[in-house]
Amino acid sequence: MKIFTAILSVLATVLIYQSVTAQDKVQDTSLSFFITSTGSGDGANLGGLIGADAICKSRATAVGHGNKNWKAYLSTQGMMGVSAKDRIGAGPWYNAKGVMVAASVDDLHSDQNKLSKEGSLNEKGEQVNGRGDTPNRHDILTGSNLDGTAFGAGSDMTCSNWTSNDQGSAMAGHHDRQGGGANPTSWNAAHPSRGCSQPNLIATGGDGLFYCFAAN
Repeated sequence: MKIFTAILSVLATVLIYQSVTAQDKVQDTSLSFFITSTGSGDGANLGGLIGADAICKSRATAVGHGNKNWKAYLSTQGMMGVSAKDRIGAGPWYNAKGVMVAASVDDLHSDQNKLSKEGSLNEKGEQVNGRGDTPNRHDILTGSNLDGTAFGAGSDMTCSNWTSNDQGSAMAGHHDRQGGGANPTSWNAAHPSRGCSQPNLIATGGDGLFYCFAAN
């Protein structure tokens, strides 16, 4: 009888383990990508990458997803320059509606991603105003090349590594994939901003918004 009971106990343990393992393999489709509903309010001065990451976490926390490792999709320049694509983990990433916008870093920077006005939602699951809306807010700060890499030293493309609200410029993408610039349909590298102040960002069709990704 004791042997029989022991066998049943072992079988129960195995079944529980298999059940937990199966659950672990189910893909988490909860929020892991969004455009910030608001920026810092101080133009492109986001407090550097640390400040930008904190804004991402704050926005995510407000909608119940603050337990993830949130990273701003922003590059920096200079000796210690960082590429946005290297900050955001491996993917996949899902918007607030549970739609996968990209399966991997390569997919994110390919023509196959699902980034669009309909797919690139804010943390609340709302569409962000684009071209044709009032006000237009489609310029999303990235400071990055088309492939997600950082710019070299030279022209400021990151508003002094996200610390300037005055002089400089920042590369921005169009979340709605339309507009002007050298790459008007690019979500991450359409054109540089006119300046780094809040009024200048607004004047070129932005509002100091940026992309946030869960890196875990």
